[in-house]
Amino acid sequence: MISLLRRLRRDESGATMIEYGLIAALVSVVAIGALSTLGDGLSTSFESIAGKLTDTAGEIDGGTGGTGGTGDTGTTP
Repeated sequence: MISLLRRLRRDESGATMIEYGLIAALVSVVAIGALSTLGDGLSTSFESIAGKLTDTAGEIDGGTGGTGGTGDTGTTP
């Protein structure tokens, strides 16, 4: 019985597994944080591009005459 307790006390394989688990958890937290930040930046970029495409499509369909949406033709009545 005493020899079994001594062997269990010297066995560090469980401690190694816990260390690997903690490292994996830390890597996961860092990855989630990085991807979350990257996702917000990508969302902002796509929204900006979508807005520009919508404005451009409106100018083409609306026929503003290339005046930037003011409707002013540059001539005085």
